[in-house]
Amino acid sequence: MRSAFQGRRVALEARIVQFRLLSACVFVALLFAFWDIQIGGDDRYRARALDNSIRERATSAARGVIHDRYRRAIAGSGLKMSALVESQDITATGLRAIAAGLKLDDEHVQGLLGDASELAVSRHLVLKEDLGPADLAYLRAHRAEFPEIRLAEDPRRQYGHGQVAVHAAGYVGRASREDLNDREFLLVDFGADIGKTGIERQYNSWLSGRDGSLQFLVDSRGSTLDTVGIVEPVPGRDVSLTIDVALQALAELGLEGRKGAAVALDPRNGDVLAMASSPAFDPNRFVSGISAREWRTLNADPDTPLLNRAIHGTWAMASVFKPIVGLAGLEAGIVGPSFTANCAGGLSVGGDYFGCWQRDGHGTVDFLRAMAVSCDVFFYHLGLALGIEPITRYARMAGLGARTGVDLPNEVPGMVPSEHWKVRRRLQPWRPGETAVVSIGQGPMSVTPLQVAHAIGGLAMGGVWHRPRLVSEQQRRLMDPDWRPPAPRVRAIAPEHLSTLRRAMWAVVNGGGTGGAARLAEIEVCGKTGTAQRVSNALRLRSGRADFEDDAWFVGFAPCEAPRIVVAVLIENGQSSRLAAEMARAILEFWQRGQASPGGRLAGTTLASSGGDQW
Repeated sequence: MRSAFQGRRVALEARIVQFRLLSACVFVALLFAFWDIQIGGDDRYRARALDNSIRERATSAARGVIHDRYRRAIAGSGLKMSALVESQDITATGLRAIAAGLKLDDEHVQGLLGDASELAVSRHLVLKEDLGPADLAYLRAHRAEFPEIRLAEDPRRQYGHGQVAVHAAGYVGRASREDLNDREFLLVDFGADIGKTGIERQYNSWLSGRDGSLQFLVDSRGSTLDTVGIVEPVPGRDVSLTIDVALQALAELGLEGRKGAAVALDPRNGDVLAMASSPAFDPNRFVSGISAREWRTLNADPDTPLLNRAIHGTWAMASVFKPIVGLAGLEAGIVGPSFTANCAGGLSVGGDYFGCWQRDGHGTVDFLRAMAVSCDVFFYHLGLALGIEPITRYARMAGLGARTGVDLPNEVPGMVPSEHWKVRRRLQPWRPGETAVVSIGQGPMSVTPLQVAHAIGGLAMGGVWHRPRLVSEQQRRLMDPDWRPPAPRVRAIAPEHLSTLRRAMWAVVNGGGTGGAARLAEIEVCGKTGTAQRVSNALRLRSGRADFEDDAWFVGFAPCEAPRIVVAVLIENGQSSRLAAEMARAILEFWQRGQASPGGRLAGTTLASSGGDQW
């Protein structure tokens, strides 16, 4: 009995010892944890506490100013007030509570909720930009209900002249997920302002600057208590364009109410003096975030106002192609004093009949007269004598069927047909009748207005084609000291052939030709008209549809013997090339006046009225 009792006593004492040891370990652990919290981990826990109470917001840098060639601002910066919310604070209930007050539509609200759920690179969302007085009054009146919402004043892109030069300059908008997939925007945060089109996109990195940041202290409800840190943003750098904004405004006034494009180049260096496309749109609509509904409306507009017709649309070149065919005939030795054609109103080729625009015919014409009156039959004969391959070769020599290389995104190349092209595309041989059609700029050939100005400008310069540019050589060297300008393409043209071509194009404007509407008293203009069929004449007359009417072209340069400007005008469904010639005349006349006082043509007036009396 005693030994059993002693055994139980020993076991109990052992358990007591174990309990004391365990209690001591727990006490030591608690003591260590208390020391770590109070002393050893002070910095670590202080940092965690600050992380919960200090938040950071990026502050946008003002974009650089886009100037014209005379330092007049096309795009600048102002200030906007925006309503922001931290992405981690946004909830469906809270967002919908303020949607009505800020007039946010349901689609916009859903988009914000989607952004909040996926956002990783940015710490705040923009609920609404460019707040008006009513928005500010609503937010201030409901400040207690929505403490997580902050107001921020940031730079706002401003296009002071509205839609003037919008297709060339481009516009700014918020970076989408699709934008972030592009290599050029790899370092851009979702929702940041970026150049979407035009110069804004082409030189986005130069114009953007570097964003700063703002650190502020918030309480447990998210209300801002104090600002604790500021990193100032670095503004973007300016870009000066080769465009003359006064000439640009005049070109756009000429296209008002029509669909079309006008391009003015300096053929001596490739400077783009004007690049107008109509209809256009107000880029300021995009700065504050265009709604999905507005975006769909713009994209669905049958007049395609977002399309830069100067470089993104292609059309049949029509008779403005005849100078290139004429040069090919001169250089091949076909065109000469003895080469004439009798135009009785049309020509049969391989069983097909091809009419002349002058139904009664032009009678017997030589090269100079055929160019002046734009006789189709003469050029049918010339094209058939040449064959399609020389025509294709000279078209490509002039730069057709390829991008000009202008410093704008997404330029299209157009198309120049050939025997090889048709066999590959349609598995059919080339027919002589197709050569006749291409000889007057119809058929499968397609060009942009910029290509037309570039091609004819190079011929006017005697076979020297400078790459078109909207940013000058000096500006490019400022952007990149190692940049070197591309060498012009040069093709030797016999002086006598160039002289003959110039005399023929002089006669178009000054010798009783089809381009008399472009004639000027102060300066000699050489040019060529064109009327491009969209459908057959029979279908056009039968349908009565306005969009089936012919497109009107004019391309011209001045002065004839020493060109300093070339102008190409396209008016969709313009019916008569006279309209295009009249518009080119106004552009050339305005440019000529400006040579006496460069950069001073807007003094004391507005863009809306400058040059308005030209029409």
